[in-house]
Amino acid sequence: MSPDISEIAAYDFASAEAKWQNFWLKNRSFSTDCTSSNPKYYVLEMFMYPSGKVHIGHVRNYTIGDIFARFKRARGFKVLHPVGWDAFGLPAENAALKQNYHPKDWTYKNIAVMKSQILSLGFSYDWEREFATCDEKYYAFQQKIFLAFYKNGLVYRKKSEVNWDPVDNCVLANEQVVDGRGWRSGAVVEKRSVEQWFLKITDFADELLTELDKLEGWPEKVKTMQRNWIGKSEGCSIVFKNSAEESVTVFSTRPETIFGATFLAISPDHELAKKLALNNEEIKLFVEEFRKGSVAREFLDKQEKLGIDTGIVMDHPLLGKKLPVYIANFVLMDYGTGAIFATPAHDERDYEFAMKYGLPVERVIQAKHGFSSDLPFLDDGVLANSDFLNGLGVIEARKIVIDKLVQMKIGKRETFFKLRDWGVSRQRYWGCPIPVAHCPECGIVPLAEKDLPVLLPSDVDFSNSGNPLDSHPTWKHIKCPVCGASAVRETDTLDTFVDSSWYFLRFCLNNSNSDDLLSHEDIDYWMQVDQYIGGVEHAILHLLYARFFTKALADCGFVSVREPFKNLFTQGMVCNATYSRGNGEWLFPEEVRKNKDGDFEVIATGEKAIVGRFEKMSKSKKNVVDPDVIIKKHGADALRIFVISDTPPDKDFPWSDDGLEGCGRFVNRVWRLFLFLESKGVCAKLCSEELKVESLSVSVMELYAGFQRIIKNVTDAIENRHMNKVVAYIRDSVNSIYLLLDEVENNRTIFSVIIRDLIKMLAPIAPHICEEAWERLGFSKLASENSWPTYDENYLKVSVVSLPIQVNGKLRGTIEIDPEEEEDAVFEKALRLDGVRNAVAQGTLQKKIFIRGRIVNFVIANAEK
Repeated sequence: MSPDISEIAAYDFASAEAKWQNFWLKNRSFSTDCTSSNPKYYVLEMFMYPSGKVHIGHVRNYTIGDIFARFKRARGFKVLHPVGWDAFGLPAENAALKQNYHPKDWTYKNIAVMKSQILSLGFSYDWEREFATCDEKYYAFQQKIFLAFYKNGLVYRKKSEVNWDPVDNCVLANEQVVDGRGWRSGAVVEKRSVEQWFLKITDFADELLTELDKLEGWPEKVKTMQRNWIGKSEGCSIVFKNSAEESVTVFSTRPETIFGATFLAISPDHELAKKLALNNEEIKLFVEEFRKGSVAREFLDKQEKLGIDTGIVMDHPLLGKKLPVYIANFVLMDYGTGAIFATPAHDERDYEFAMKYGLPVERVIQAKHGFSSDLPFLDDGVLANSDFLNGLGVIEARKIVIDKLVQMKIGKRETFFKLRDWGVSRQRYWGCPIPVAHCPECGIVPLAEKDLPVLLPSDVDFSNSGNPLDSHPTWKHIKCPVCGASAVRETDTLDTFVDSSWYFLRFCLNNSNSDDLLSHEDIDYWMQVDQYIGGVEHAILHLLYARFFTKALADCGFVSVREPFKNLFTQGMVCNATYSRGNGEWLFPEEVRKNKDGDFEVIATGEKAIVGRFEKMSKSKKNVVDPDVIIKKHGADALRIFVISDTPPDKDFPWSDDGLEGCGRFVNRVWRLFLFLESKGVCAKLCSEELKVESLSVSVMELYAGFQRIIKNVTDAIENRHMNKVVAYIRDSVNSIYLLLDEVENNRTIFSVIIRDLIKMLAPIAPHICEEAWERLGFSKLASENSWPTYDENYLKVSVVSLPIQVNGKLRGTIEIDPEEEEDAVFEKALRLDGVRNAVAQGTLQKKIFIRGRIVNFVIANAEK
């Protein structure tokens, strides 16, 4: 019988964790070793915005990254694992307004708080490379990048229709508009025409699209999202004319449906619409109403389809019939030509519009067995009611009709992208100043590098709405660098997504060699990022912009890579149950308890509490969990283990207090195991003795052999980012050791080797307890500095496996076979079992199913029940 070790003292996680966190920091344990000749590995998690508190989503994200960094370090790689702060942005400026805080003070105060939280989790960061994007040294580099882009024709300024947030008083990118509202303020977004700075991301549209196919280490869902956002469309532009010599040029990706066209639609921003609005009050009002919404295409797709008849008709180029021209709110001016021909029978938006305004619907594509009764019909099919296209498939018909229109000199093959140039102007203070002056004599004047950096003034007034830089009495007034005349600085600052579009390059340099950011050999050495980790919600914001920036910097001669991230892992969200009163008021979890009947009630009042579904943790729904509270109660290692347990890391993770407490118990179980083994003489010194496996008992031999398989399984699981499986394998190994504690005294050498390798495998996940045990057992250096355990291939092959045999899904017996045994031989052995043979004889054998290593199933028909 195994001894009872439950009376051994519990693990003092508070003392151990503080001890090792201080040691790692003081001794620079995770500083990047630039002298080693080992291969490099760059691990990076998307860096944090310093909102003031670390949340559980951060903990999960950074735990996954830290496990991988520690694992790669143990596997012999020279690891770069840096940390920093995405620190510019509106929340800091809003805090200045609400709390009478300067944005800079608010930001650095929050960084200090969050850094202490991050340190308490034991992440293996190279803190010497830490920076914040609001550091003057960082945004000075960013201004140099802006000037380089300007010099290379990648920056321009123009008046543009923008999304205007009337609460934050700033421009929003399309991606920052959610359901027609600003992503920060929640205010209904308006359209405004404003002078804006743009980055020419569209110059890279084709490359951004085609290079996605080469990103083999990226999730397919992220690549699909980027493909859809870039939105390459190949089709045909077609000129529609009328007898008044007016014309409208439309673009269509489905020109084969032209015989089904029943009207044309133009954008409210189309030149024809603007012209008509000058003399038509009804059209003028319609266009003005349109301008109240967002310019984001998602918003336009979701809103009700509205339009107005212009009174103009155009001739159908192939049929001669008249087509009315409508102004429609779902047609975008910045895609294609801002005009379409509408085929309601085969397009959802066209159909919705036609139904609303009583326009004809002409079917021109039919299914295999004739026209479908369902409209709109969006499936593939063959052309009908289409003259010379009748009977042709869609693709063939498309080619033929384009050839025809080109021959008639009214059509042209065209390629368009949905992707628009990136508007980066923001009318806010807390951002990177744009290094440009506006001179009444010289126009736009980019500043010389000697005039950089352009620093933000500290004496700003936030009492008025709008941009404090624009109303600053002195900061914006300068002399023109060219002619010396009075000029003004650009008062817009850069979109904060610019800050995060190149920060991974800055991490390649430590803070002692960072004066020359670009064209630096360290960047060429460390890039690409080998493993990038973050949320899928960044697929068409940060990740697309970062790819563009890297390509643009390569074209400017600053970097040698064109893709920043070799492998991308997107972790799932952390979700928690929601609780509320009957009136819908949200409750914190600690305000609720189960009563004697098993129902939830409000502790303060006894009233029934409503339990909602698991949702993403949110302050507004009061289902957040404070990491500080958890660490004080259970320790950092227990929390680290919990956030990767049970659920695959790319899936949403359901929070469970019971699960967390279970991880705390597991940490204590492991600690008591370490202390028991220590008391029995297990130690580092014994690991150097020769293993005499031939003298081991059968049970200890099986433990050792099984542990070799555990090492391989854990290794493979981490490499494949299956962190939840790692925890399961390690739990199994601990359980196996517990079953043989009565064998320890006679097998101290083998147990010393096993426990050494167990600590090495657990160290990336629970580093504090492993360092403490490693030291107590007398091992040299740190657990985090030792190499990853190796396994003996001779013990990986399983000589015999037990296989269940089913008939019609019902277990009828088991057989033992060689894992590599041929399928026919397995069936033959199975049929030797009386229970199987008799069951099969009750009917007609239909199918034999063999899943190697798992099951055999015979499917029979007409069997007796």
